[in-house]
Amino acid sequence: MAACGLDFGTSNSTLGVADDAGCRMLALEGDHETLPSAIFFDFETHRPAFGRAAINAYVAGGDGRLMRSIKSVLGTSLIDEETLLGRRRVGFREVIGLVIRHIKEEGERRCGRELTHVVHGRPVHFVDGDDAADQRAENALADIARASGFTDVSFQYEPIAAALAYEAQINAEQIALIADIGGGTSDFSIVRIGPDRARRAERADDILANDGLRIGGTDFDRLLSLEAVMPHLGYRSPLLRPGLLTPNHLYVDLATWAKINFLYSPAVLNDVERLVKEAKHPQLIRRLVTVLEEHLGHALAMKVEEAKIALSGSSTFDIDLSLVEKGLDAPSTRGRLAAAVADPVERLAAMTTDCLRQASLRADQVDAIFLTGGSTLLPAVRGAITGALPEARIVEGDKFGAVGLGLTIEAGRRYA
Repeated sequence: MAACGLDFGTSNSTLGVADDAGCRMLALEGDHETLPSAIFFDFETHRPAFGRAAINAYVAGGDGRLMRSIKSVLGTSLIDEETLLGRRRVGFREVIGLVIRHIKEEGERRCGRELTHVVHGRPVHFVDGDDAADQRAENALADIARASGFTDVSFQYEPIAAALAYEAQINAEQIALIADIGGGTSDFSIVRIGPDRARRAERADDILANDGLRIGGTDFDRLLSLEAVMPHLGYRSPLLRPGLLTPNHLYVDLATWAKINFLYSPAVLNDVERLVKEAKHPQLIRRLVTVLEEHLGHALAMKVEEAKIALSGSSTFDIDLSLVEKGLDAPSTRGRLAAAVADPVERLAAMTTDCLRQASLRADQVDAIFLTGGSTLLPAVRGAITGALPEARIVEGDKFGAVGLGLTIEAGRRYA
């Protein structure tokens, strides 16, 4: 028997093992400890590919279907629905199960032992403001993990796991705000940590605040896409009938990772082709037809994600849309990105302040801010979090591995 910590993320996943040799992260794809949470169903071989291999198969133009950000269906009605893969329908539970089973089997191959006990990471809230849906999401993930071969499944909040990873680095007691801004959720905890506290079996009193929002990197992708890319495909462009615009839902779904595949149906394509005749600028809608006919939605989403990452370090970036139309690009700037994500960023700032109130602390009583999750690289996001605690020391966590390491530390405690 070996225990493990599994961070099944919206964008990336990690796995660590806790055994007699201690806690360590496992490589899941080549030398990479992160596995993109992606699966590609090859319609010719009828075999799935995972992670970078899945993305590469899609980019190479293989006949099949790519699915990313599938964690986001947890807590929604989609978890109990099916999706069409070639000629057969497959439930979303089965799709998530395939990814988790692959991670488990690859981890076992790497460490040479069967992994039976798992501490699964979970966001503070799968769903905002709905405790029943939140519990259903955790139950669904637990059922999927057991169906994938784990015999003992327990959960830890992802920001608490990140706190455990940070605690292993320090040599004096402190109060820290843990901000884990991932692909699908943003989670915050204020915790009291230190070497002496790390040895305690019960840590509930050290958690001073714990909260979260269903906001993450894929939301920032969607908003940037609607701001910079979708207008080139007819988003909010006028129809011939005065006062009418193109239907928003087509573009919102095309900009949302988990909903892209639902647009690849004859009925949707027929509707869009009729829209060409009703549009004041039909050339824009013809580009949308091209995207749907050639199944370019995920490729566009990757271009937008690339731009979001690039704008973390550059002030401008041209999004290459030549896959839709030769010579077409969508100029974007850091300012446009900041404007597009202003609403969710404001909510992140408010959440930081709310956590201070929960903990009954002043801002100057927090010693450090521990940042983890890829979206903490966005200047607007960082500014929203750190601006509320101007005197706190900023600590950069492993953007994609801190939660997994903390879950592994917790697995060693629970199952050793």
